[in-house]
Amino acid sequence: MATRTFYVFIERDEDGFYVGEVPQLRACYAQGRTLDELMKHMKEVIQLCLEEEGEESAPSEFVGIDKQDTGCKMQDAG
Repeated sequence: MATRTFYVFIERDEDGFYVGEVPQLRACYAQGRTLDELMKHMKEVIQLCLEEEGEESAPSEFVGIDKQDTGCKMQDAG
């Protein structure tokens, strides 16, 4: 079996958990209290997603990330 490489996008949610997503795979998300825990969970969920998608899933090419400013000011929730 050939080795495949995936990009994991990581954010921190409002509760302090790290949340990871692999956009190349459908519904491939995980979370963890630490980055190490998140990456352990990501490896597990990537394997599950690959098993679910099977060999028919064609790898996509990572192009990049862009940050856009909406120009809108956010209001405080409190």
